[in-house]
Amino acid sequence: MQSPPKVRYLDRTTPPHISTLILLAGVSAMVMNMFLPSLPNMTTYFETDYSKMQLSVALYLAMSAVMQTVIGPISDNLGRRKVLMWGIGLFMLATLGCIYAPNAEVFLVFRMCQAIVAVAMVLSRAVIRDLYDTDQSASMIGYVTMGMAVVPMISPFLGGVLEEAFGWKSVFWLFFLTGGLLLWLVYADLGETARASSKSLIGQFKEYPELLRSPRFWGYSLASAFCSGSFFAYLGGAPFVGTEVFGMSPSVLGFYFGAPAIGYFFGNWISGRFATTFGVNRLVLWGSLANAFGTFVSLVIFALGMGTPLSFFGMMTFVGLGNGLVIPNATAGMLSVRPHLAGTASGLGGAIMIGGGAALSALAGFLLTPDTGAFPLLYIMFATSVCALLAIAAVYRRERKLALA
Repeated sequence: MQSPPKVRYLDRTTPPHISTLILLAGVSAMVMNMFLPSLPNMTTYFETDYSKMQLSVALYLAMSAVMQTVIGPISDNLGRRKVLMWGIGLFMLATLGCIYAPNAEVFLVFRMCQAIVAVAMVLSRAVIRDLYDTDQSASMIGYVTMGMAVVPMISPFLGGVLEEAFGWKSVFWLFFLTGGLLLWLVYADLGETARASSKSLIGQFKEYPELLRSPRFWGYSLASAFCSGSFFAYLGGAPFVGTEVFGMSPSVLGFYFGAPAIGYFFGNWISGRFATTFGVNRLVLWGSLANAFGTFVSLVIFALGMGTPLSFFGMMTFVGLGNGLVIPNATAGMLSVRPHLAGTASGLGGAIMIGGGAALSALAGFLLTPDTGAFPLLYIMFATSVCALLAIAAVYRRERKLALA
């Protein structure tokens, strides 16, 4: 088994400290959901309607998906460190654009530009795969995302409190300051981990077909995409359910909104602790089952006319648990299909996941009305959880064929 590399904090001649990787992974989650409790008041500020402001979720996710298809091959060619620093710097500029936007349309443009922060999430995973083998990388990704899970657990609540105290712009100023801290941390602690590539940048992009021809890559990617699809639909629809169906204030919504992160934390702890014991496939299967259980039970409760904030947000902890089991293990699986293309695989797999999430987030926001209640959101979440089960079943079938060959 590969021995753990020696680590010295703030010494970029050694591998990065786990806290650096946690912050890199966590900033993307923070930027994605911290401002969500502010959406109703941002709608009033920009004198527009909620459906337009809700696009700040879907457009951000869509642009993030596009960015990830580019980030991976570029980092395989130019290196992780340089791409990270440029990406974080551009994120800070885009955040200033959001703060000073004169109208909703300009805000949405800069909100899409903020998606460059996806570089932090993509390359934190690629750095781990540069340093560890398959099961160890799954364990390491699990521990990193377990720490990162604290961010979506507390950020909606903190965002709601900031919004009530200082207005929605205070949330984006916090994004800007966080970007500055992260830029310094990458400079001080993260050296280059990618192996030097002999291919040109164009040649690196030409490696995509090698991944696209791999059934196992598709199985892991789709399991991750469909399982996380439940969560992304939740991001797009839960603010509406909280405010319109249950009449919550921004701070109360922010408190309840972090419920999936509790399950996500424990799912990632299980991944970090047991990935090397049970293997990535079994944990992906268990996570897909947990996700399906949470959405199905919540749907049944609402169908019986017994839906409450506690039942709705409480059952979302199972969605978080499922994502905590599926995402690190499916990610380790897809990065290990072609280890020499770890950055490309991380970017492409992330793009598939985030692109699907953008569509589901927009669909949830479009279908939800005061008349429908929470049902469209729950239908979407349950359907995607079933698709995640089918995807990991395809991986099992493929590996049985390879074993018999």
